[in-house]
Amino acid sequence: WALCPFFLIIMKVDHHKIESLITPIVNAMGYSIWNVELRKSRRNVLVRIYVDVPAGDERKSVSIDDCSLISNQIGALFDVENPILESYILEVSSPGLNRSLSKLEHYQRYVGNIIHIVLRQPEDGKYDFTGKIQEVFDNTLKLIVNNEVVTFLLTNIYKANLVPF
Repeated sequence: WALCPFFLIIMKVDHHKIESLITPIVNAMGYSIWNVELRKSRRNVLVRIYVDVPAGDERKSVSIDDCSLISNQIGALFDVENPILESYILEVSSPGLNRSLSKLEHYQRYVGNIIHIVLRQPEDGKYDFTGKIQEVFDNTLKLIVNNEVVTFLLTNIYKANLVPF
């Protein structure tokens, strides 16, 4: 029974809540939230925030100095809003070259690029596919795999990553 409150605390930390809290500050600084990850350990919560420059931005990427500035702003916001009720570690990072794709706008941004996906349920007996994004709409992704167009439901994609050149 001693673990019950512990689990209740974990359930109160919601990455959507964190994302909605930090998005206005990050956007005001000229960046966008790529993804928010929360990982619980015995001692604390790891809050990992991936930030990027908006699509079409001339800066092309996020620097270490950018991440430091954003981290300071988010840390100050967390001090005031206290969205995490226990000890936490805050990390702010670029999504990197082989960035994960998890939102519709991620796939749309990289139409014409090569990605690797892992499916929840197999298509033609396969879970892994690598191909060029041809089109993304609604809940559907079309990839060109071995010169053939293959269609996937976004809800069936367990994991997707950009394949760097």
